[in-house]
Amino acid sequence: MLDFMKMCEASNPGEPEFLQAVSEVAESIKPVLEKHPEYRKTKILERMVEPERAVIFRVPWVDDKGEVQINRGYRIQMNGAIGPYKGGFRFHPSVNLSILKFLGFEQVFKNALTTLPMGGAKGGSNFDPKGKSDNEVMRFCHSFMTEIFRYIGADTDVPAGDIGVGAREIGYLFGMYKKLRNEFTGVLTGKGLTWGGSLIRPEATGYGCVYFASEMLTTKNDSFEGKVCLVSGSGNVAQYTVEKLIDLGAKVVTLSDSSGCIYDEKGINKKKLEYVLYLKNVERGRIKEYADKYPEAVYTPVDPALGYNPLWNYKADCAFPSATQNEINGKDAENLVNNGVKLVAEGANMPTTPEGIEVFLDSNVLYAPGKASNAGGVSVSGLEMTQNSMRLSWSREEVDNHLRRIMRDIHSACVEASEEYGTPGNYVNGANIAGFVKVAEAMLAQGIV
Repeated sequence: MLDFMKMCEASNPGEPEFLQAVSEVAESIKPVLEKHPEYRKTKILERMVEPERAVIFRVPWVDDKGEVQINRGYRIQMNGAIGPYKGGFRFHPSVNLSILKFLGFEQVFKNALTTLPMGGAKGGSNFDPKGKSDNEVMRFCHSFMTEIFRYIGADTDVPAGDIGVGAREIGYLFGMYKKLRNEFTGVLTGKGLTWGGSLIRPEATGYGCVYFASEMLTTKNDSFEGKVCLVSGSGNVAQYTVEKLIDLGAKVVTLSDSSGCIYDEKGINKKKLEYVLYLKNVERGRIKEYADKYPEAVYTPVDPALGYNPLWNYKADCAFPSATQNEINGKDAENLVNNGVKLVAEGANMPTTPEGIEVFLDSNVLYAPGKASNAGGVSVSGLEMTQNSMRLSWSREEVDNHLRRIMRDIHSACVEASEEYGTPGNYVNGANIAGFVKVAEAMLAQGIV
């Protein structure tokens, strides 16, 4: 495996996030490769880390001042062995090849775990929607789609939203796709309810994460009733994680954004959550304004010099990192354990560094990696694809029941795989192994392609 990682490093220089994701999977699946020499012989893992297709293109657009702006667009189609490529678009200044390859690689395993026929992909741009007018966002999205439309389609690649890509952006992207292709198909998920969207899709990642965590607690004959929870982020995933935790009797005391975090010892109730949704989804404001409205809350601005995030240094029972990659380092993980946290379920993609993961596993924390616990979003995206293909719309209850079942099945797959390969209770190994085996078997059956 050392030789394999050296090969990856030589082939992917300057891509730390991608190499981090590959290293985690490679470590987990060692016993699988020992048990299945056919995987080694046909170089399944070596093929899996190479994208089937990587598209990079320029995106020119005109701002409200009439000035020409240029961004870079990407689509990484990582693996299509079990179905059409599926994965979100991310619009954020941090977007680069390494981040999108890591996200696409994670998506392969996540999608395999959902039990739905979806391959893995990811895409986006270094465009930043923050501070842009609706017209500027529309012009950018239309320009972006005039290139990417050649590579996507209902049976080829079905993108969704991610950081910086919400209902507004999906609408503009879909409008241009429809115009260019002269067809109305389910090529994007996260669409509006009146034009092909699915109920529960906005809530799906947050709800699904809590459903998965609930299954973990069930293995210990426990529940969320009375649990104090830390949640990071304040976007889509965090909002609906908080909502579902409140529904299940937990008390959520934190939220954050890129500027800082708030701690509300009394708890974020339904009324306060409604304000957060308005603040973030309508006003597009900063989380600091929560503390202005509710003075009992404490606001702490970001301080990079600290070396740790104060949000993870409050007493709690459970933690839900729901902001971005590598937001929990080794020190943060130690703070969480020292403050009594017994469960960590990732709502974001790879929000914990390898050092942090090691702390959680060594401390016997119930730790759910994002590729398992945040698979609810892409699961309901898959259900939206199904509804589009059938020209039907399911009720909220139907979609929620499907989501609960899928998260329960993902949890069972992780538990069974971890037990079969000798690391019972290790959800990292369980998720990686269960996802890898499904994709590997499909690749094996399809030959060297």
